[in-house]
Amino acid sequence: QVRLVESGGGSVQAGGSLRLSCAASIYGYCRNVMSWYRQAPTKEREFVSSINRDGNTRYADSVKGRFTISQDNAKRTVYLQMNSLKPDDTAMYYCKTEACDYWGQGTQVTVSS
Repeated sequence: QVRLVESGGGSVQAGGSLRLSCAASIYGYCRNVMSWYRQAPTKEREFVSSINRDGNTRYADSVKGRFTISQDNAKRTVYLQMNSLKPDDTAMYYCKTEACDYWGQGTQVTVSS
């Protein structure tokens, strides 16, 4: 059974940091590319970052230089280190396995000014 479980969200002030985790009970090709997305109230869900098996990464322009995606293959966990957080980063953050189109339940990040 595929499971993606996000954790690490919370409330911080602008300029603060959080590290999100996505524990992924997935195997095989489903694990090829793992991504983070976010959705703010009244907005469309948007891509944040992704990482493939080889460690190649992609970022949305809005988070480049502030967020870092990484993975621990032994733990089947993907991380999103978020630094210099801004109020515009406030959203529900979701983990996704791109190849198999599975989503986690999300973890809330709230950044106050």
